[in-house]
Amino acid sequence: MRSSCERRRFFVLVLNVRVSNLLLALCLLLLVSMTSRSQRRTAATAPPSLTIQSEPNATIWIDEIRRGTTDASGKLVLPKIASGRHLLRVRANGFKELSLPLLPGGRSVAARLVRTTDQAELAFQQAEAEREQAKDDDSRNRAADAYRLALKLRAAFPAAHVGLARVLMDLNQYQNALNEIEAARRYRAVYPEASAVEGRIYREMAFADEAVKSFRRAIREGAGVQPEAHVGLARLYEDRGQYAEAATEYEIAIKQLFDSEPVIYQLLGAVYERLEKYKEALTAYEKYLQLAPNGGLAPAVRSIIEQVRRQAAGQELRPN
Repeated sequence: MRSSCERRRFFVLVLNVRVSNLLLALCLLLLVSMTSRSQRRTAATAPPSLTIQSEPNATIWIDEIRRGTTDASGKLVLPKIASGRHLLRVRANGFKELSLPLLPGGRSVAARLVRTTDQAELAFQQAEAEREQAKDDDSRNRAADAYRLALKLRAAFPAAHVGLARVLMDLNQYQNALNEIEAARRYRAVYPEASAVEGRIYREMAFADEAVKSFRRAIREGAGVQPEAHVGLARLYEDRGQYAEAATEYEIAIKQLFDSEPVIYQLLGAVYERLEKYKEALTAYEKYLQLAPNGGLAPAVRSIIEQVRRQAAGQELRPN
């Protein structure tokens, strides 16, 4: 009798073990299935990359946002491109500028440029190159002369007016710069970049209210996407001590620029320090160093990052 009971208990124990193993296997199978689905969803929702092939050292814009330049082989890989239609613009010295639509789902595009003999276009390209490389007033004045030559050769050239406005702003010729913005709008009434530059000029003139109006106009004209204007608003908020609002504007600009302007992370880190959000500041500074390890601000960022790290650690130890 005892032996029979022991056998039943043994069989029940074996059955329970098998059932437990089966349940465990089912749980593991369910977990693997959920993980696989999650990975597929992540892959499906992650912004795809786009490879652009064009001329060497060509400047690339997507939806009027500068995204970088091609390498010596003429290639640029953009790791984050949101789904939907976009407009690609490509410019290279000595070539006719090209604009073409990007169809949804595309992973690569060949932007083949043709040589140009348009003297206005060539003068404009020279002016743009000189402005971007200018380090003193003499080189800025040379860039301004090149813009003026382009405008002499082609009166209806709004991009040249905006470029000249940028140079004149750097030369502290603010009223002349505003005149160029007005001239650009005569040929292109809705011009987000022109409005953003106008806002920057007004900020330099210490006309904060007018600057805010121009920056907000730029954002409206760009249907919400105008990172230069968002950065301009952030700088104005900093001037006023409104650091939380400044951080919000910097974060918007970062999202719109897709990490193509690392310096904004440094600006964001400084604002977070003002807010005593040291962990967020540390993250922003580290992101700057990740994107621009040899950037002009890298030594300064490295010199303060340890201090910010200690402040972040102290923040964690502080009692609630």
